[in-house]
Amino acid sequence: MIKDSIQIKKDDKVKVIAGKDKGKVGKVLKVIHKKNRLLIENINVVKRHTKPNAQNRQGGILESEAPIHWSNVMLMCNKCIEPVRVKNKVLDDGKKVRICRKCNEIIDA
Repeated sequence: MIKDSIQIKKDDKVKVIAGKDKGKVGKVLKVIHKKNRLLIENINVVKRHTKPNAQNRQGGILESEAPIHWSNVMLMCNKCIEPVRVKNKVLDDGKKVRICRKCNEIIDA
């Protein structure tokens, strides 16, 4: 499997651009690098039917977020307040940062 470079990190604000939750905005909870997927708050919510067990005495239908492929989301810029593409730049002090392509503002996590 080819590993792509993901420009999105944990706690980033992203907008879904494809799929059943298209148009929704959420915060990244977890980045799964091996599968190129993201776990996003209140996005791609699935229902799982469970039997009663030691952890869950009652059982029933549980709702939880499922991972979504990173190509189906775009990073939100804090200044533009819209989804943007990202470019990388190395500052004078050697620090590597992500920059918004529309307004050239530094995107901080």
